[in-house]
Amino acid sequence: MKQKKLGFGCMRLPLTNSQDQTSIDLPQFCKMVDTFLQKGFTYFDTAYMYHNYVSETMVREALVKRYPRDSYTITTKLPTMMLKTKDDMERIFNEQLEKCGVEYFDYYLLHCLNKANYAIAQKLDSFRFIEDKKNEGKIRKIGFSYHDNSELLDEILTAHPEVEFVQLQLNYLDWDNSNIQSRKCYEICKKHDKPVIVMEPIKGGMLAKVPEEVEKMFKSYASQLSVASWAIRFAATHENVMMVLSGMSSCEQLEDNVSYMENFKPLDEEEMNIIDKAVDTINSSIAIPCTACQYCVEGCPKRIPIPKYFELYNYFTQFGTASNSLLHYKNFANNHGRASDCIACRQCENHCPQHLHIVDNLKKISAEFDK
Repeated sequence: MKQKKLGFGCMRLPLTNSQDQTSIDLPQFCKMVDTFLQKGFTYFDTAYMYHNYVSETMVREALVKRYPRDSYTITTKLPTMMLKTKDDMERIFNEQLEKCGVEYFDYYLLHCLNKANYAIAQKLDSFRFIEDKKNEGKIRKIGFSYHDNSELLDEILTAHPEVEFVQLQLNYLDWDNSNIQSRKCYEICKKHDKPVIVMEPIKGGMLAKVPEEVEKMFKSYASQLSVASWAIRFAATHENVMMVLSGMSSCEQLEDNVSYMENFKPLDEEEMNIIDKAVDTINSSIAIPCTACQYCVEGCPKRIPIPKYFELYNYFTQFGTASNSLLHYKNFANNHGRASDCIACRQCENHCPQHLHIVDNLKKISAEFDK
């Protein structure tokens, strides 16, 4: 199946209640799936724990039950960070087949490999597990998603040439970031001849809400294109990128994305120069570069809604007023832990794909909002 370069990421589906990640707006999601397929796009990406473990089920309801199996591509992931024994892999994989309502996955990944999770995968022989499932006909292509440095990526691909693709965080803000190393990791994939699937091209929505100066820069060059389009097109422009995932949360976001990706046009040199200028401006305005992936929230002993507090703090630092952010902070704190409740166990930091100093940032937030 020849695929267009935009994939539907099912990590940020439309909700009926913004405080409840399981409250998927199924009618809207179905409408989005319909539009996506009608426009010739076929790739859907989900994972075991997305939306508090209901994303795969919603994909079954909105996509699998409503369309023939050969009309779409479905991808999900084995949560390496949750594995304790080899039996966990078989149990979770079979559960995923049932939740998604399919007999096989087109693409299947070891989820979120970094130094710690790679050690788990090695210990439990997870690469052999997914290769065996491929040989059984239950997986078409195997790979992994990755959140660490380029040196470790090179080590993994050297040790496991059997993988067929790598999913990387790649966007224009992280391209030369020393922590994320998008460019270096992309080049390692090219070295090993592994195509790249891009995640977080808009950095959790951050590159759809850029500083006013950057928005004016984009609009003065191409007034008809959205701010987000620059980020999606940047990722898709790279020749070794086979797919760019976008976590679309509304019909409007989906319609915007398909409008410029239906007949994709790579960025030219002038547009790349504009993006270079945008990066400098954006970097100077972001206090905490969080993508709101929610990985840090799982298992927090104090139930602190870390991404929500980071978002409020960024708003506060960008717009110079605490009143609105403080109001929302108090609303969250009524039902969740406050920033000051952090006990510095650093479990969240071990799971953070952005390698943020979460504990230190929570102290900054507490100093502003708990006083």
